[in-house]
Amino acid sequence: MSRGAKIRKKPIETDAIYKSRVVTRTINKVMLHGKKSIARSVVYSVIENLTTPENEGVKLFEDAIRNIMPKVEVRSRRVGGSNYQVPVPLKHDRSESLAVRWLVDAARSKKGMDMNKALLTEVQAAILNEGDAVRKKDTVQKMADANKAFAHFKW
Repeated sequence: MSRGAKIRKKPIETDAIYKSRVVTRTINKVMLHGKKSIARSVVYSVIENLTTPENEGVKLFEDAIRNIMPKVEVRSRRVGGSNYQVPVPLKHDRSESLAVRWLVDAARSKKGMDMNKALLTEVQAAILNEGDAVRKKDTVQKMADANKAFAHFKW
């Protein structure tokens, strides 16, 4: 039983140029202080720099996000007076939002680099299954594997 009313999830619109929800999510995450046009230009420039004659930039960008997306995460459950880290499988939406968050946070953590370049290097690393965002995913997966014994608490 849940308390209160069920919250309606606001649908994420696709962006105007690439018709991709992932791009829209990334733009919204990159945005600071409501300056969406700046965030849009940053993300679009990254996608344009990824574009090669044989590959579309959006396709590569979505592949990078897919490489970062975790399958499971750990959630704290209180059982019998002690807390357990219980591995929980993730829905696609949650997994995608974590991936976008980790990607943008990894890009922001690169000091002395402008956001265009930082995001581009992080996306290129994620395409090759390396970089800070992919490392974050791996630690979350390892944590879930280590706590697999507590999976029966997830009810």
